[in-house]
Amino acid sequence: MKDCNQCGKCCIKYGDGGIEATIEEIEMWEIFRPHIHQYVRNNKIWFNPNTGQQLSQCPFLEKTQQNKNSCEQIKYTCAIYEDRPEDCRLYPSSIGEMVLDECEMIEPIDLTHPKHAQIQLDKLMSDSRPANNN
Repeated sequence: MKDCNQCGKCCIKYGDGGIEATIEEIEMWEIFRPHIHQYVRNNKIWFNPNTGQQLSQCPFLEKTQQNKNSCEQIKYTCAIYEDRPEDCRLYPSSIGEMVLDECEMIEPIDLTHPKHAQIQLDKLMSDSRPANNN
């Protein structure tokens, strides 16, 4: 499995209402991060604060600057990375999900050895996921 190359596919795919925020996150944003909370409507996220319409992309997904003549892949960053919703922190959760989303972290060997790849993914994501107390 490769390191994340910040291709943005996951954020682009799910940034149009495909993810949720917890009530606790929404309440925290309301109190401490009003610039995030303004994009919340009826406990759902990523709505235009002026029109109330669902946005087609997360408002906090930002393209990194590139040189005009650069042939490098466009990279994306999250403007609210430390305050991003739990759904974002927990992604990706499985190799199958990554395959469906065409995640660029997947390598051919991950497809032929999915159990091993899942173990690698679980280790990689251990800082983002809650501890398993089973």
